Amino acid sequence: MPDNSCSSRSLPWFARSDARAWRCEPAPAEVRAFHFSLPDYAPTPLTELPSLAHAWGVGRVFVKDESCRLGLPAFKALGASWAVHRTLAERTVNGEEPAPVTLVTATDGNHGRAVARMARRLGQEAHVFVPQGVHPQAVAAIVAEQAKVTEVPGPYDEAVRLAAEAAGAPDAVLVQDTAWPGYEQIPRWIVEGYSTLCAEIDEQLTAEGVAEGPDLVSIPVGVGSLAQAVVTHYRSRPSGRAPALLSVEPETAPCVLESLTLGAPVSVPTGETTMAGLNCGTPSSIAWPRLRDGLDAAVAVSDADSARAAGDLAAAGVSAGPCGAASLAGLRAALTGVGAEERRTALGLGPSSVVVLLSTEGTAANPHSGATGSAGGRPAAC
Repeated sequence: MPDNSCSSRSLPWFARSDARAWRCEPAPAEVRAFHFSLPDYAPTPLTELPSLAHAWGVGRVFVKDESCRLGLPAFKALGASWAVHRTLAERTVNGEEPAPVTLVTATDGNHGRAVARMARRLGQEAHVFVPQGVHPQAVAAIVAEQAKVTEVPGPYDEAVRLAAEAAGAPDAVLVQDTAWPGYEQIPRWIVEGYSTLCAEIDEQLTAEGVAEGPDLVSIPVGVGSLAQAVVTHYRSRPSGRAPALLSVEPETAPCVLESLTLGAPVSVPTGETTMAGLNCGTPSSIAWPRLRDGLDAAVAVSDADSARAAGDLAAAGVSAGPCGAASLAGLRAALTGVGAEERRTALGLGPSSVVVLLSTEGTAANPHSGATGSAGGRPAAC
């Protein structure tokens, strides 16, 4: 049964006891083959962090470094590339004219840039809606992909609404990484695209002598699409180790944590945060059932927590923006402070446990001050 009691601790936290026993269907096998066929595909690094393993009292800690994925500084290109590929293929199958289309999306930065990059590469147009709070350098990076950009004087959910309206124009299609009733196929393809990241982790852990897989994966969460992919990957295994899965959100936008706590998907008001890519107020409709059943725990962290974690990763040679560093910040918050032993038990962690942190973006993806952590200077290019 869920245990969302915080007692005397102030950490925003939720845990349940039966997620590791739940099972679902796997992602399609052809996704990895598609990514492998791309000329700029290469697995991203899985870097071991022995100092964190020692500090947290676990066996080994690894970070999956998505600071350079398919030529872009974030993991989003995996989902965007597969979804755009499937979208254009479907139009051909349906007998539609091969005339250029406009790929429309809303973004906190990384997804929009990935869609714009795919549009430019494939000779299509892109129109990207950007909510307030996205750094001007991130907006400029989308413009540099030759996309039309509309800046929205409101939050992410409003940008999504306006993008959906714009996609109603002739020769336009919405390529959005969140779903709602009536709009679910393309978001499902985006989620499928992220499965390549998990397949790489399996192979890389095996090469490190951990063939049975991780004991815990910590996942930064916005609308929950990446978390949906991770849940699908690890909960579709018929046997073997079932890791604990921890979602991490900003304290300003804990829509998944609040939904888990209430037992139903809810929208929350969002505030300002350096974790721009996670600043989302509503869970994706297709993600929610898998997050509800497959996540072991959820935690929310502050910008200061994320900045400290980014600095730690920079010191270890890993470029991580605020969203990418959230996975470290969230697990650190869970394993320290009042109630830490209870939370450690809920996550099933012991002295031999193997932990994987998903660092979903490099510093170049999110140029907020503090994104470079202790490293300072301008964000490195991918």
